Order: sequence, then C-alpha cells, then structure tokens
Amino acid sequence: MDTLLLSRIQFGANISFHILFPTITIALGWVLLFFKLRFNATGNMKWMDAYRFWVKVFALSFAMGVVSGITMSFQFGTNWPGFMETVGNVAGPLLAYEVLTAFFLEAVFLGIMLFGWNRVPGWLHTLATFLVAFGTTMSAFWIIVLNSWMHTPAGYEVIDGVVHATDWAAIIFNPSMPYRLTHMLLASGLTVAFLIAGLSAFRMLIGDRSEAVKNQLKVGAMMGALLIPVQILAGDMHGLNTLEHQPAKVAAMEGNWETDEGVPLLLFAIPDQEARENRMEIAIPYGASLILTHELDGEVPGLNDFVTEEGEILHPRVAPVFYGFRVMVGTGMAMLLLSWAAVAMMARKRTAEDGTRVCRGADGIGRPMLYAFVAMTFSGWLATLAGWYVTEIGRQPWLVQGVLQTKDAVAQVPSGMVLSTLIAYLAVYAVLTVTYVLVLFFLARRASKGERMRNFERPRSGAAVIPAE
Repeated sequence: MDTLLLSRIQFGANISFHILFPTITIALGWVLLFFKLRFNATGNMKWMDAYRFWVKVFALSFAMGVVSGITMSFQFGTNWPGFMETVGNVAGPLLAYEVLTAFFLEAVFLGIMLFGWNRVPGWLHTLATFLVAFGTTMSAFWIIVLNSWMHTPAGYEVIDGVVHATDWAAIIFNPSMPYRLTHMLLASGLTVAFLIAGLSAFRMLIGDRSEAVKNQLKVGAMMGALLIPVQILAGDMHGLNTLEHQPAKVAAMEGNWETDEGVPLLLFAIPDQEARENRMEIAIPYGASLILTHELDGEVPGLNDFVTEEGEILHPRVAPVFYGFRVMVGTGMAMLLLSWAAVAMMARKRTAEDGTRVCRGADGIGRPMLYAFVAMTFSGWLATLAGWYVTEIGRQPWLVQGVLQTKDAVAQVPSGMVLSTLIAYLAVYAVLTVTYVLVLFFLARRASKGERMRNFERPRSGAAVIPAE
C-alpha cells in the first residue's frame, strides 16, 4: 500500500474514533438540560438521579472527544499539507470560529455543570448546563459547515491554485449544509436515545427496578421512537440534495452502473468494479427511481458516466459506499421497530388495586425486549459510522468536490512511516474504545448498586438490614 492509501486509512481511523464521542455529547447535553428542568419543575429526585448518572457519561465522552480531536487536527500538517495550502483561507477561519464560539464556552461552564450542582444557585447550574449543551451544538455546526463546504463548495474563487473566500454567507450556508447538519443532529439524538435505553435496560436486568431507571428507559425509548421517523424524512431530503450535487456518490450508493429510467432498488448485490457490474442482485423493481426522484420512471445516474475517455475513474470505490449505505438504513429500521414496539408495550394498560386502568410504563417491557435494548446500546455508533463512510468515501477521488483531489493533498513521506503510526493509532484506539464501553457498564452497575442500597435501612441496633417502607 502506498502513502496515499495508508494516509487515507489513518485519517479514516482517527475520524472514526473521534466521531463516536461528539455523537454522544451533542445530544446528551440537551438531554441533561431536560433532566434538570424536569427536576426544577417537579422536585422529583428521579430526575436528579438521572442527571447525576448521565453527567458522568457526558464528562467521560467529552474528554475522549477533545483528546481524539486534537490528535486528528495534527494530521492536517503531518499527512495532508496540501489541504491547508489550497483551502486554508476557508478551512482555517471556520475551525477558528468553532474554537471561539463553542470550545471556550464549553470549557468555561463545564466545571460548573459537573461539580457545581450543590455549590452554586440552582439557576446558575441550569444555565451552565444550557450553555454547555449550546456549545456542543455550535461546535457541531462549524465542523459540519466545513465538511459540507468540502462536498458542495460555494462562495470562493481560485487564484494561482489557492482558494480565496468571496462570500462567507455562501460558504457557511452552502447547498448541502442544512441537510447535513439536520441529519447529524438527529443521528446524535438517536445515538443518545439508544444509549440511554440500553444502559437503563441493563440496569433493570441486573435487578434495579427503581423509578429513576424505569423513567430513563422510558425517556430513551420515546426519544428514539420520535426521532427515527424524522431522521428518515431528513435522510430522504439529504439524498435528493446529494443526487443534485454529487450524482456519482448516489450512483455508488445504489450500485447503478448505467444511467437509466425506472431503476430497481438493490436490497443486496456484490458490486464488481473491475467488471463494472453487479453479481447476485436482489432488487425491488423501480425502487431506486421512486425513492430518489419520487417517480417510477425517474432517471438515476450511472457510474459509467464518471469515467473519462482516458480511463480515469472519477467516482468512489463502489463496495464500501454500497454496503455502508445499507448498514446505515438497516440499523435505522431496527431502531424504528424496537422503539415503536417498546412504546406500544409501555402504553398498554393494567388494572390497579383500586380498579383504575393505568399505563404499564417501563414495567410493560419484558425481558426479551430489555435484552434487545442492551444489544442496541451502541447501534447509534454503527449507523453513524456507516453514514460517515458513505459520505466521505463517496466524495472520492475529491477532497474538495471539483476543487482539490485527494492525491494532490497528501504529504510526500515514506509509506513505512505512515504504516507504523497507523498501527500505533489502531492499537491505542482499540484499547480506548473497549475501555470506554466497559467503564459505561461499570458506572451503570455501580449506580444500580447504590440505588439498591438506598432502598434499605439499617436499624440502630445494627443487627439486621430490613427493607425501607
């Protein structure tokens, strides 16, 4: 493998590891604000119990995201100097705006949010929680602005091979930014919804039947059930935008080689890029045309349109984009089925002792579904990574669409040097990811143990432990 491919794999590994944690913190900050506002309004300790547990998850995720983000930013200089040399006049200010408007805000108020709940007035702690949540969203905004501009550049001119900004409004609100930002924020919400539901289900399975845990499971399941239909709609709109601006990516997602009308939707196939055809196709007639154009006989672009007369291929590798898209969609469908089934079970009513009919709530969710939620705890990560691979690999061979090719930005360093650092990165990231997951389940188990201990009182004689009334 040459330097270009190794550098792409290394940056892909870095961003894959990094994005796991902002995907949690972006939405979790707002969930924490919701917990705090509900506690302020009701005084019910189940909301504060939820806040105290999930603020630990937020802190751990925030720290991991910051460290991995710094490591990733180094690679602009070490592996991709051509990127900043060519588009630094646009990328540099956007990254600076993120630091000035988001990172400083988070850094200032994070300490109050984590440690000030019993040291500062309640309104100040609530305000700190809001500002940290707002800061994480602003950080996502600026990063998505830059990423979207790389896919659909606007508001610039090229002078002597260097990009210069001509219209910052056009740069920030480039054609794909609203769709990409909406899709990412919803993805973060779904990631957090199933993380909350998964860890809460785990706590219930190990014996913690407290109202706080049941309430958290209910919040996670309902949050997922509400967001997934909106994400499906946003994904459809994003796909239409991509069809307009990046047809080669859409052709790879659909595995469609020839531009045609009435194109079928491939549920499964084995793309063969060398032969430029698919093997073992399982398809729904007219499906791709209907989804992409909302017409049965709509035209869908083909990959063969993106090969020059000289044989240069101007479309991405088909297999990772094709399979990544199906993993993302399949995970979303699993989220839809599980969350809606859980909400339906919680909505079922039972007869109370006084003869009234009340909703079962989280008690209506049986053990098989609890195990399903535990299995889906990190399903948001899977869908997010698959979606990012579709987006970023689908842009190839361009680093900035139509402006800068990836091969023109890579550093001229020995491939062995890139390989050695890649192996080191992968080893560290594997250890950190496994450790992070284990720590989350450790925190959940410890919180449940503490909750069970609070349900018992020790009499003054100290002779026995009896259940509390």
